[in-house]
Amino acid sequence: IRLSINIRKEQPSDVKSIHEVTVTSFLEAPHTDHTEQFIVKTLRESGALTISLVAEDENNVVGHVALSPVTISDSTDSWYGLGPISVLPNNQSKGIGSKLMNAAIQELKNIDAKGCVLLGDPNYYHRFGFKPRKGLVLPDVPAEYFQALVIQGDLPQGIVTYHESFSAKG
Repeated sequence: IRLSINIRKEQPSDVKSIHEVTVTSFLEAPHTDHTEQFIVKTLRESGALTISLVAEDENNVVGHVALSPVTISDSTDSWYGLGPISVLPNNQSKGIGSKLMNAAIQELKNIDAKGCVLLGDPNYYHRFGFKPRKGLVLPDVPAEYFQALVIQGDLPQGIVTYHESFSAKG
């Protein structure tokens, strides 16, 4: 079956679907405390959900990616954190995540972002230009899983802090 995936910006009517996609996507995932849906909700409510894109297949939301501002201890601005990114399990390995990633990077360029960080599998994210960067640190995580993509300017040096919404538990 050929999926015709459309990537677009979140609409208010997508909120419930995004919640369900996020919950379902992380249900069986290792290395999660299953708070991703609360992170997205809290980012949205606090006005920190800078970019929110959905992947749609025949008007059904099958994937979602969130981007929000991060703080870097050297005071570099215009850097964002990518995540959570979700694709329904029965739609995974069909290129939907890649489409979401490419659209997210394009949106970052559209808002003149300087760069983006994420926490994830280096074997997956390197294809989008993400890699661990010396001097850019997310405390308490293995360095190889914390990766950055420089879009413009220089690589910042310092400790990265995600928005407080990332500690949301419900």
